[in-house]
This record gives sequence, C-alpha cells and structure tokens, in this order.
Amino acid sequence: MVHQLLYSSSKLERFVLSSIYKNANIFQLRRYLSLIRNGSNTSTVENLRNQWRVLYNEPPKGFEKFFRQKKDSNKTTKEVGDKDKKESKKASESQSSKSQFDKASQYSSNTNKRFFQWEFKWNEKKFEGNNNDKLFFFGTLLVGLLFYLVEVLQYQTSEITWREFITKYLDKGIVDKVEVINKQWARVKLLPGNTVDGKDSLWFSIGSVETFERNLENAQIDLNIEPQNYILVHYKDEIELQHIVKLIPQLIVYGMMFYVIRKSAMQFGKGRKSGLFGPLMESTAKLVNSKDIGVQFKDVAGCEEAKIEIMEFVNFLKNPQQYMDLGAKIPKGAILTGPPGTGKTLLAKATAGEAGVPFISVSGSEFLEMFVGVGPSRVRDMFSLARKHAPCILFIDEIDAVGRKRASRNFGGHSEQENTLNQLLVEMDGFNTTTNVVVLAATNRIDILDKALLRPGRFDRQIYVPAPDIKGRASIFKVHLQPLKITIDKDQLARKMASLTPGFTGADIANVCNEAALIAARDLNDNIHLKHFEQAIERVIAGMEKKTNVLQPEEKKTVAYHEAGHAVAGWFLQYADPLLKVSIIPRGKGLGYAQYLPHEQYLYTKEQLFDRMCMALGGRVSEEIFFGRITTGAQDDLQKVTANAYAQVVQYGMNEKVGNVSFQMPQQGDLAFDKPYSEHTAELIDTEVRELIDRAHKHTRNLLTEHKENVSKVAERLLKQEILSREDMIELLGPRPFPEKSTYEQFVEGTGSFEEDTSLPKGLQEWNKPREGDKKGESSSNSPSEAVSRINS
Repeated sequence: MVHQLLYSSSKLERFVLSSIYKNANIFQLRRYLSLIRNGSNTSTVENLRNQWRVLYNEPPKGFEKFFRQKKDSNKTTKEVGDKDKKESKKASESQSSKSQFDKASQYSSNTNKRFFQWEFKWNEKKFEGNNNDKLFFFGTLLVGLLFYLVEVLQYQTSEITWREFITKYLDKGIVDKVEVINKQWARVKLLPGNTVDGKDSLWFSIGSVETFERNLENAQIDLNIEPQNYILVHYKDEIELQHIVKLIPQLIVYGMMFYVIRKSAMQFGKGRKSGLFGPLMESTAKLVNSKDIGVQFKDVAGCEEAKIEIMEFVNFLKNPQQYMDLGAKIPKGAILTGPPGTGKTLLAKATAGEAGVPFISVSGSEFLEMFVGVGPSRVRDMFSLARKHAPCILFIDEIDAVGRKRASRNFGGHSEQENTLNQLLVEMDGFNTTTNVVVLAATNRIDILDKALLRPGRFDRQIYVPAPDIKGRASIFKVHLQPLKITIDKDQLARKMASLTPGFTGADIANVCNEAALIAARDLNDNIHLKHFEQAIERVIAGMEKKTNVLQPEEKKTVAYHEAGHAVAGWFLQYADPLLKVSIIPRGKGLGYAQYLPHEQYLYTKEQLFDRMCMALGGRVSEEIFFGRITTGAQDDLQKVTANAYAQVVQYGMNEKVGNVSFQMPQQGDLAFDKPYSEHTAELIDTEVRELIDRAHKHTRNLLTEHKENVSKVAERLLKQEILSREDMIELLGPRPFPEKSTYEQFVEGTGSFEEDTSLPKGLQEWNKPREGDKKGESSSNSPSEAVSRINS
C-alpha cells in the first residue's frame, strides 16, 4: 500500500508539472487525486489503466466525431464543490470501518481536493500555440540533445596511439578484444577490472585493414603470444553520430522542400494559385486605370486612319446598340503593325486613357519563363481576368515574342513557345460574340507571325501604322511643341520642321523637340530658337559633333573633296535629292556629313534610281580625280550602291537580260541556305549588277570631270568654313538647273489642303459622349476606376 501511495504521488507530481502544457482541467486533477485514496478495492494494474485513461482522454485529432461529446467543463466553483462533497460523503460511508490511518489519508486527500479547487487562468481557455513556435522548440531541443550525445560519446573513450596500445595494454595482457569500426578506427576493449580514467574502452585510428592486421600479428609474434591466445578482432559497421549531425542541415532543407511542395500540391488541388510556384503561374497582365494614363486621342497625331479604327472599337464597346441594330458583330480583335516608333503603343495608351471600359495590358515576352507550363497558365489566367471584366479591351504589346511561326522541329524553348501560342489561339477562338472583349496587339514584325493567329476570327483587322507624311509630321510637331517655351509661331515652326524631317517617325520627332530644348538649356537660353531645332535634327540624323576629333590636314582635305564630290554630283543630276547642308565636321561614325531633302514619293523609275547611285559614287570618283587614289571613306556609299543595284536586278525586274522576275532578297540576320534561282541565274545577276555599277561610275566620272572647277570651289570653301548651306551652294554653283521643292507649301501643293484631315465619321463624332438611352448603372459599372477597385477587392 505504501508503495502504491508513493508511486501515485510521484506520478501526480509529474502530471501537475506537465498540466501547464497539456492544459488539464481541475476536474481531471481531482479525479487523479482520488486514486491516492487508501483502501481502494481495485488492483494496481486497474489503477494504472485508469490513470492512463485520465491523462489521455482527449480524442485524436481528426477523430472527434467518433467520440462522445464532452460536457461543459466550465463549471462554477460551487458546482464543483457540491459534487466533491457528495463524493466525499459516499467515500466516508463506504470506508467507515477502516482504521485511523485511512481517515487521516482521506482527510489529506480532501484537503488536496479543496486546494486544487482554485480557478487557474489556463483552465478558462484552451491554449493555442503557434505551430512554428512548437517546431522551433522541438527542433532546438533535438539539436541540443544531439550535441549533448556527441559530447557524451566523445568522453566515453580515450584516444591512444599505436605504440601506446602495444606497450601499455597489449604487452601487459589486459586487452580483451579489438573492434574495427567502419574500417577506419579500432576500439580496444579492456578486460574486466581494468580501466583507464574510469573508462573500459580505448580507440585509435588505422590506415587500412590489411596494414592493421599485419602490424597486429607482427606485434603479437614479437611479444611471444601464442596463436591460440591472439587478440580477437571483430569488424563492425556503425553509424557515427557526428556524421548524422553533419546531415542535419541537409535534412532540414529537404524537409522544408517536402513541406512546401506538399502544401503547394494541396493548394493546387483546391484550385488556388499559391504556394511555391503559385505566383509564377499567375498572369502578369495589369488592369490599367485611366487616371494613371496621361495620354488621350487628342495627343495622337500623324496616324488618323489608324486612330479612327481604334476609336471604332471603343465606340462599339460603349455603344453596341448602334451596330447591333444593323446586324453587325463586334470584331474579335485587331493587330497594329508598322515600323518602330510610329505610335502603335501610343495608340494603345490613348485607348486606355479614353476607353471608358476596363483596359488590360500585357507584354508578349511576359508569357515565356524558364519553367515549363508557365506560359499557357498565364494565358489562361489573363483571359479569365478579361472575361470577368467584359466589356473590356485586352492589349498584347510585342506579340511577336509569343506568336512566331511554328516550325516542324522544336528545340528547347521553342516547344514551350509553341505551347503558349497554342493556348493563345484556343483562348482567342473561344470568345463568343456576346463577351464584348476586344483583343488588340502590336508588332513591327508581322511577317514572322503564325498564320493561324492572323486569320479572321482572331485578329479580324490588320491596322498598318506607317511613318507620317509631311502633313502628319506637322501635326505631330504641333503636339510636341505645346509644352515648349518658344517665341516664334508654333504653327509656322511645325510646318518648317516637317519639311526638314522627311522619313521621321513620331518617336524621332519627339526626340528632336526634346534635343532642341536640351541644347537651348545647355547654352542658358531663355527660349528655344530655330537654330536649336536645326542642331537637334543634325544631332538625330548624324550624331553629335566631335569637336575634339581633330583631323590631320591631309585627311581633312580628302574629306572635303569627298563631300564636295557628293554635293556637286547631286547638284547637277536631275533626279538626285536637293542638297540642304554639307559639313566636314566629324559626326558620329562619319568624318563628313551631308544633309539632303529627299522627295516623298512611293514610285521610282530606273532613271531616278540610277541618279541616286551616281550621287552616292560622287565621293569615291572625286578622290580618284583629284588624288589619284581611293580611301576607305566610301564604304557606306558602296553598300548603298550595291543594295540599289541588286534591288533593280533581282526584285524590281529592271534588267533586260534577267527579265521581269522578282526574287526575295535575304534580310540581314536570315539564314539563307539556298537561293530561289539557279547558279547560272545567280552568275547572270552578279554580272548585270557589276555592269550597272560600272555604268553609274563612268557616268559620275564624266560629270565630275566636266565640273572639276566647281568641285574645287566647294572643297576649298569647306576647308575654310567647314559647313556650307544651300545658299552657299547657290553662291558658288549658281541656281540648280532643275526645279526643286524646299518649302512646306511647295511640298503639300496639289494635295487638297495644307493641314492633315482630322475629321471623324458621323458615327464617331460623339463617341465619347453618353447616349440618351444609356443607363447610369451601366456606365458606372464600366468605368475603369471601379473595375480596378473590383479586381483589387
């Protein structure tokens, strides 16, 4: 009985200490204290079983519904006291015949019960600890335990040397056996009763098992030990704890990876894009707020036809009834194409700024990542977002990054790009006419796009945005001149600058205006003047002046006669471009610079192309005439002449021997493994090209020989002034013998009007004004700002 009381008391002490962490309630403590009562009729085994059931009466996690529901454990102190009194009364009646020792024990038990009737705070609410804190606690405990075991094992044995083993232990005959562990070290077990510093085992390292066995046998022979008394050698393979400790960081990393991957798999199974790869699989498309876009359709100039078509898409989304009454269906999409810098992306920004419907923007390169399956997943997510906010506009910039033609052979990333393209084709074709989602795309490489992407039903319209003409350039200059501080009339300046910048795109014009402002600020001017714009044009065309690049007198003279040959040849050739300025100040990569004013025309004759070749050869011919030698300065001219000649013979069908045929010339960077013509035709083409260039060279030489004095005049003036204008050329050579155009009015003469036609069709004149039949609720729900708030929520 005494043993049972002591055992129960020790168990109670451990239970009370652990109850803080296990959150046992007071009622369980009282039930446990009742087991200490004396005179219990149950056996010790039954008491232990009851104790186990009391300590672990909580149902396992996940199996709560298979157990009976607990009664409310939040009883008042009074109810608990009444129940304890009843139990005490029953216990006293049943144990009235016991000895005085039993009464004292019962009194002590009741006293303990009353003591544990205090209300503790941890009984009111179940302790809910953080799982991370628990993992950290147990991980720290485990690491500390491992280090403790390492230290304990380290001091259980002592390291000795081979000589000590032979002289101190083997020679004295106190070695019981030797255990070779992992073929690396030997553990020496001493005979009973022999210890070293309180330890009965020693160890030493061995080089190899064969060497150890040989040395041990020789040592025993030297010590005259009989073979039957040789030391027993055992071989064991044990896992060293220090090796396990070294693997702990790797195990932790692998465990974390397993946990993250398992969690990600569970969340993917629930349809959520989260976890390790969740954010990577989500679309990067952005829902643009019109308040964040500072561009409107009035800021877009020089591409009125393309702007009208884009405005028609927006008008269809805002006022669909106007088109549905006539049986029209909304186009599935449109693709903007054209040279770089013509305003394709700017049109998209203006659409986002004034659409009045949600505008979703994404770049084509954002679909391709290093992981397989990311592209198709992002495409699906992007179109899902578009369907939620219909009617809306989805804009894909630089779609050629994902829409390239599919090839028969796939290498590496090409297969992933094709999977993304296939998903894009499926999503675009899956739109029906009631979703009111328009897909816009922009690219300057429409020739490399897949045909399935360009077919009607996906991109119904191909909107070409060309480089602006002179009227369009004037309109663009008016837009970019508005914020600049200029004293001269902006309309007149815009027209003059438009005539001086043939072939410039909208991006080039914006760059010219900004460069003019920078040059004026560099010189500390209060306003921007005309000369600043002229310097900006030269800066954009030829590069910055290299005033520090001083040429040697001989080289400077060669450059002067080279540029004079170009100028004089162009001055006396009928179809050459009019000269605007010539300079021998180094700019960019060139040592000289000549600015011409080319005609804006779309059709060229053989005579016009031939005169262009002669003008380009003027510099090389001038060097031959005046110096009797040639230099490398004509490299760029010869490239232009060669390209012109091959285009006439191969593409334009302007050669009699080759005939009226046109072959596609390989573009720069293309891999041309075969030609679309035979070797005989290729030889004939090369021969005709060489003859055409020789004929142009001979004609240029005759022309400059005739005007040799004029070339000398221009070259000498260049050596003095370094820059010659058109007025200087008229002074030296007289008026040009052919009619030419140099002003804005002369260029636009006969085109119908001096300004660009910006009128809108009748159906689009009030496209941005609310219609009478529109509902306020619909207009408010289609606002981009509210769409942004919806997606953010």
